[in-house]
Formats: sequence, C-alpha cells, structure tokens
Amino acid sequence: MATMVTLIGLVNRIQRVCTVLGDYGESTASSSLPTLWESLPSVVVVGGQSSGKSSVLESIVGRDFLPRGSGIVTRRPLVLQLHKTESGTREHAEFLHLPGKRFTDFSMVRKEIQDETDKMTGKSKQISPVPIHLSIYSPNVVDLTLIDLPGLTKVAVEGQPESIVKDIENMVRSYVEKPNCIILAITPANQDIATSDAIKLSREVDPTGERTFGVLTKLDLMDKGTNATDVLEGRAYSLQHPWVGIVNRSQADINKNVDMIAARRQEREFFATNPDYRHLAGRMGSEYLAKLLSKHLESVIKARIPGIISLVNRSIDELEEELNHLGRPVTVDAGAQLYTILELCRAFDRVFKEHLDGGRPGGDRIYGVFDNQLPSALRKLPLDRHLSLQNIRKLVSEADGYQPHLIAPEHGYRRLIDGAINYFRGPAEASVDAVHFILKELVRRAIGETQELKRFPTLQAEIASAANDALERFREDSKKTTLRLVDMESSYLTVDFFRKLPMEVEKRGNPTATNADRYTEGHFRRIGSNVSSYVLMVSETLRTSIPKAVVYCQVREAKWSLLDHFYTQLGKKEAKQLAQLLDEDPALMERRQKCAKRLELYKSARDEIDLVSWAR
Repeated sequence: MATMVTLIGLVNRIQRVCTVLGDYGESTASSSLPTLWESLPSVVVVGGQSSGKSSVLESIVGRDFLPRGSGIVTRRPLVLQLHKTESGTREHAEFLHLPGKRFTDFSMVRKEIQDETDKMTGKSKQISPVPIHLSIYSPNVVDLTLIDLPGLTKVAVEGQPESIVKDIENMVRSYVEKPNCIILAITPANQDIATSDAIKLSREVDPTGERTFGVLTKLDLMDKGTNATDVLEGRAYSLQHPWVGIVNRSQADINKNVDMIAARRQEREFFATNPDYRHLAGRMGSEYLAKLLSKHLESVIKARIPGIISLVNRSIDELEEELNHLGRPVTVDAGAQLYTILELCRAFDRVFKEHLDGGRPGGDRIYGVFDNQLPSALRKLPLDRHLSLQNIRKLVSEADGYQPHLIAPEHGYRRLIDGAINYFRGPAEASVDAVHFILKELVRRAIGETQELKRFPTLQAEIASAANDALERFREDSKKTTLRLVDMESSYLTVDFFRKLPMEVEKRGNPTATNADRYTEGHFRRIGSNVSSYVLMVSETLRTSIPKAVVYCQVREAKWSLLDHFYTQLGKKEAKQLAQLLDEDPALMERRQKCAKRLELYKSARDEIDLVSWAR
C-alpha cells in the first residue's frame, strides 16, 4: 500500500479539485450531481463561539493566521491543508483562489481570509457554504487536513438575519453527519460539558463516539481548586478516542504577539508541571493532538480508498452516459446547424413511424376507427325512419308529379336512394376527423418521446406546428375524397341490381281511389325492401372504401411526407434563423455544463489516484 503521507496528499489534491470544480458537499445537494467531496475523509473542527477553535488550529499550525474579533468571525468553511516540509525550509501559505502566489507573512494570510470571506458574504455577517482552501507548508506541522466551520451560536447579533443560528447549525450538521467525517469537538474546560454545543451535536450524529475526538481548551482558566481530569480521563463523557487537553495562548500573550512556537513550549511545561495533569502529559497538548489526528486520518483514508476508487469509476460512467443523453453543444456553423436540424427531424420522424407501424403504442387506434367506430356509425344511421312506409309513400308520390308511373316509380327510387346515401356523409367525415385527431396525438407523443429534441424547445414547437399544418392539409384532402366516394354512389346506381329484381305490373285496386292512394301498401313495402337492399350493398362498399381513402390520404401521407413542406421552408432559412431554431433549453445547457464540470472533477481524481504508486 502507498505510504500514508502519499494518501493524505492524494486526498488533499482531490479536495482542491473538488473546490475548483464546484463540489463542496452542501451546495450540490439540490443539483442531483454525484458528489466526491462527501466521500473524502476529513477532520471537521466544531465548537461554539469563544470555545477556542481558532487558538487550537493556530496551535496545531504553529502560526497566528486566523481572523479574530467578536461575533461570528469564521463565515465560510476553511479547508486547511497542512504539508510537512523538510527541516530548514521556509514556511509559506498558498490559497487555491490565488494560484502561484506565496504568502510568507502570515498576517497577510489573515487579511486574505477576511477579504475573501467579505467578497462572498459581504460585510453583513452572512455565511456561505463555499469553502476557502488554504495550504500551509512548514517543517513544524504534520500532514493533516482540517476543516474549520463557523462557530455554533445561540443568538443573532446586529447585522445578522434571525435565521443565522439555524443556518450555521445546518451547515455544520451537513459536514459532521457524513460517515467519512472525523469530528473534532472543541469544548472550553470552564464550561459544563453537558452544555457543550460541540458535544451535543456530535452526540446526535455520532452517538457511539466512534468518529469524535474531544478537545478540552482553556484548562489554565479553570477556577482554583478545580480540574478537568474527569473529562480528560473519559469519566464525565466517554468517547472511543481519548480526550486531549489544550492550553491556548492567553489574550495577553496574543496582545504581546507571543511566538506560537514559544506558546507550544509553555503548553508542554503546563502539563509537565501541573500536579492535576502531570500523569496525562504524554497525551496532552496541540502537538500530540495533531499527530493523533494525522495518524487516525491516515488509517481512515486507507480504509476508504477502495470505496473512493469505486465511486470515481462508477460516477465517470454515469456522467458520460448522461452527457451522451444530453447531446453535444450546438455548433455555430450554419451548415452543421442545418444538418443537426435535419437529423433531429429524422429522429422525430422515426419515432412517429414507430407509432404508426406498431413499434410504439397508439397507431392501433386508427384500426379501431375502421373496425369499430365506422361500422357502429353506419349501423346507427336513421335508415329505418327514411324508409318508413309513410316516408316512402310521400317521396314516391311527390316524385310522380301529376302523372302516376307506368311500371316502376324510378324517380321515387332515386329520391329514396339519394336520401339514404346522403346519410353516409356523416360517418365518412367522422372517420376522417377521428383519424386526424389520432395522428395529432401521435405527433405530440412522438415529439415528447424524441429525446434529442428535448434540448430545443423552439425547434420542438416548429416541428409540431409544421406537422399539424400538414395533417390539416391531409385531412382536407381526405375529406374531399371520402365525400366523393359517397357522392359517386348517388351519381351512378348499379343497374344490374334492379334488373335482377322480379318484375311485376302493379294493378289498380280501387278505380275510385284518390291520387294519394294510387299505389297499394304492398307496392310501397316492396319499394322499401328493394331500396333497403341496395343501400345495404352501398354501405358494405363504403365500409371498405372509406378506410382505404382515409389511409391513402392521411395515414400514408403522414408516414411519408409529414415534414416535406417544413424541409422546403428550412432550406430557405438564413444562418441566424437556423440558430434560433437550435435555441437550446437553458436548463439543459446548464445541466450539461454542470455534468461536464463534474466529469472533469472525477477524471482529475482518477488521474490523481493513478499517479499514486500502490506498493504492496
């Protein structure tokens, strides 16, 4: 396995890439992007205001570099990466947001932290989840990464929103509740451990104490005659890791600019000479704490590396798949844009044809129009009323005029047949309209199911409009054709049908009858029966020919020439108009950019991991 120094350095480099590419845990929660940050082991410093957090960090570093003041000073996470250098090398600090710039004056580090915080949060004392990355290179540190968070507070001060208390708790909680987080819970010794904000929160997220290191500060400020041995020896509050006591610089030392190295020496002397803590001196102090945390962080990283490698490889596959799904960014070349539009049209056309041909559902509804709707409509025609004895008598008598027919009432027959066939216009038009609305629905579904089109709402709308316009033209043509089929049945009757009917000369029943009763009832019934038989034959013919006309004029045209007119218009468009058609959905553009950025992160992490020599 690689050396532990290499492992911590590896995680440090991946953390820096995470920040550069926008992955820092909390901010990615709403983006549904995979986060690498949360899988990286880290030591998070948690404590209430004035608990001594800053002093602990400065003691570990051996430098006075953090902003100080009243209220909430830390308002952004500070990712502090410590790199041990060879003895004799000069200490310096580097910020991730200022690549290449080295700080050897640590008072300028403090100023830069303050300035960079104000840039993000303003001077309103708001907080921000975007971290500041600070790397310190020194022979006086151990390899270690610490994340300093805003101090937990109970009340908002002037200039802060009322939500600040909850906002800070939520930020801190978002770090410490992650299973890869090592919690450094800072509590002042002159405060009851039961009221410690840090211990209270760590108990909630780490009830077994497996991930928590307790640090007791301000031991030198306790009332005379009291000590913190019950806490330090684990009797007051037990953790799986030993408590560590720290003696920070006093305010007087800070005012006098007492050197941090000298402060470390004073801390060692305190534990070595104090009768209450002398027996614990070997595992007290900031130097011991740094080594303890470094060793533990190394072991945690070692255990997590296989899972991190697996996460990286899996996330790369998922992000590449999503980017393929989202498609490449649109080119600015007019020729390429035209090609892209045509490809998208063809993709839509393929999906639409799949609906018609049965590869996707919906096209079968057209057959339903011909197999169910049209026959049902034909059966429901009011032919019985039209061919009632009363109506036949009326039409035949009117058709004869002043002179009765000699053999058969031909004009009466024609009027009865014309009137009956006219009823077929309704089902014919209804079939056309029903298929039209099915085709419109299939267009809508095909556009929604063409994944490539989802990127371009403007082009979607244009294709939908062009397709629906084409369907309207097909409907008009189909309606004319089907109505002509009906009219043709009226314009020329099948003569053989009537010639095969039995011929009978009608005899006068009563020579004194009025003109209204010039024919017998039996004769009228026979006329009705003959017309009914003929109309039934016509109905069977139209039941077959109307579907053929509708399919030919509407379905076939929709299948093969739905976008022909759109293609013609497309060839006349200028480059600017083509670009407008490919005006991509802003949400998808943003998603692609985020995915590409996150993919870059994971590939960079994979490269960092590949650079590590995994010696067995």
